[in-house]
Amino acid sequence: MTKIAIIEDDPVIRQMYLMKFEAAGFTVETAENGKDGIGLVEKFLPDIILLDLTMPVMNGDEALAAIRAESWGKEIPVLILTNLGEEEAPKTLRSLGILSYIVKADLTPRQVVDRVKKALGLS
Repeated sequence: MTKIAIIEDDPVIRQMYLMKFEAAGFTVETAENGKDGIGLVEKFLPDIILLDLTMPVMNGDEALAAIRAESWGKEIPVLILTNLGEEEAPKTLRSLGILSYIVKADLTPRQVVDRVKKALGLS
């Protein structure tokens, strides 16, 4: 079963994506901030990560830098899923190796699931 980690601080959005991805056949684990997300990724070793940028405790870009610094986190595909426009995003994101940048308001949850499936070669 394909594993996805969702790192998102908004509990409503986190739950919505959890339900959508489980319904699509994914095994899902979630974290509510970047710091917890690092620990989650290390233990869970997902096939892909959905990562918000603006979160308490530790932002998504900081969490991604920490994940990429570890041998277990160098190759995991990451999709940024945020409400920040791409021009507002930290410039370091591209150098941290992200697959795609998605603005939450631009896509339905179903479209996000489809994007993840396509990124993983499942569609």
